Amino acid sequence: MIKDSLNLGIVGATGLVGRAFLKVLEEKSLPIEEIELFATKKSAGTILTYKNIQLEVQDIEKADFDKYDVLLFSAGKEASLKYVPIAVKSGCLVIDNGSFWRMHPEVPLIVPEVNFQDSLNHKGIIANPNCSTIQLVVALKPIYEKFGLRKVEVSTYQAISGAGQKGIDKLFQEIETGRTIETLSKHPIAFNINFHKISGKYNYSEEEIKIINETKKILHNTDLKVSATCVRIPVVFGHCESVSLITEKPFELDEIENVLISAPGITLYDDPEIENYPTPKIVEGHDNVFVGRLRKSLTDENGLLMWVVADNIRKGAASNAIQILAKLWYQAREHIFNFKKLFE
Repeated sequence: MIKDSLNLGIVGATGLVGRAFLKVLEEKSLPIEEIELFATKKSAGTILTYKNIQLEVQDIEKADFDKYDVLLFSAGKEASLKYVPIAVKSGCLVIDNGSFWRMHPEVPLIVPEVNFQDSLNHKGIIANPNCSTIQLVVALKPIYEKFGLRKVEVSTYQAISGAGQKGIDKLFQEIETGRTIETLSKHPIAFNINFHKISGKYNYSEEEIKIINETKKILHNTDLKVSATCVRIPVVFGHCESVSLITEKPFELDEIENVLISAPGITLYDDPEIENYPTPKIVEGHDNVFVGRLRKSLTDENGLLMWVVADNIRKGAASNAIQILAKLWYQAREHIFNFKKLFE
C-alpha cells in the first residue's frame, strides 16, 4: 500500500550524522507521521530534539522494525551487518550511511544528482557513498557527460569530523593540552596531518580504496582510471579535494564553467584573484558541492585541475541520504513501499 506519510526511524541517532539527520529533516517538507530514534544500549535514554519535540533514544535491540516505512542508518559497519537484513525482511526501506553494503552488487550506491535512476532497482537497501566520493562524483558527472573521462586523480584533505565525535574530541583536547590523544592515530591531529589506517607498506588505505571503487560503481565505468590519496586535516567540518582529470574530448575552461553552473547540486565559486574560492568554512552548513580553482593542466592534453569542497556531515552523509528519500517520495513513491526484498 502506498501511503501519504512516513513512519521513519533513525538508527545511530546520537552520532554526528544521526543528529544531522534530524536537523536536515527539520528543513525538508517530507510528510513524517512518526519518527523514532535508536542507538546502542549505552546511548539509549539520550534526549534529542526534533521540531521542538523531545525524543528519547531507544535501544536498537528492542526495535520493532515492522512499524517503519524507512530507516536511516548511520551506526557503523557492524550494526549495518546485524540489523539491516532484519529491517529489510520486515518490509523497511533502509538508506544506509555505513560502508558494509556499498559494493554489494545488488545494492545501489546513490548520489541523487548523479545516478538516482539506480535507486529504483533497490531490494530494500540503498547505500550512501563515502563522504569524499559523494562530492567527487557530483563534480565529475557533468564533465563526464559532456567531455568523457579517461583518468581521475584525487587528493583529499578531510575534516576530522569524518572520524566522528571522537575525532573532534581528539583535535580539541590536543589543542587544549598540547598532548597527543592516542585515538585514531598515534600522531596528533592538532597542527598536523594524519593518514587513514594503512594495512601494510606500499598499500592503499581503506579510505582510498573506497573512493576508487565507489566512483567507478556510481559512474558505471569499471574501466575508468582512478587513483586517490587521503589524509585527515585539523579542520572540524568540510572535506577538500584537489582533483586532476583527463577528458576524452578537448575543452575550453568556459565550457567547463558552463556545464558546472548548469549541473544540479554544484556551486561554482571561482574568482581567486579576489580570494573567492571554496574553503571548509564557506561550505559549512550547505548541501551543495563547491568547485573552484579551474585550470588547464600544463602537462596533459585535455587535462583539467579543480578544487572541490563540501560539508562532509551534510552533503557527505545526512543530506545525501535524505535527498535520496525525498526524491523517491516526490518522483517514485511506489519504490518506497513496494519492492522485491534482497533477503526474501
